[in-house]
Amino acid sequence: MTSIPMTVQVEPRFLPEQSSAEDRVYTFAYAVTVTNIGKVAAQLIARHWIINDASGHTQEVNGLGVIGQQPLLAPGESFRYTSGCRLQAPSGTMHGSFFVVTEHGQRFDVPIAMFVLEADAGGMPSSRVLH
Repeated sequence: MTSIPMTVQVEPRFLPEQSSAEDRVYTFAYAVTVTNIGKVAAQLIARHWIINDASGHTQEVNGLGVIGQQPLLAPGESFRYTSGCRLQAPSGTMHGSFFVVTEHGQRFDVPIAMFVLEADAGGMPSSRVLH
């Protein structure tokens, strides 16, 4: 397999109502859309995230599936879910990968590009993606 037959788009959003600057808790939601652009069905088996905040704190998250599911995506199909994280600083970054297996048994990691988590007063989505 020469190219990865999946795309991942992430839309982060600051949640001011669940955050407290005095307690150093900054809560973010992120909506993830995974799309199978390949020619065979593929199942998302596991996730790996690396979460860094501006205070130098790093979290690493590994687990089966996403939000308790291991979606099987037919060619052209997308799966969208929302999850979240908490930082100890008002800004940070996330990146990672999904482990996927095709119906033919091919195994691969789908990289998730680094994106910015940034607290703002309005809770508007940040569209900053780092390359």
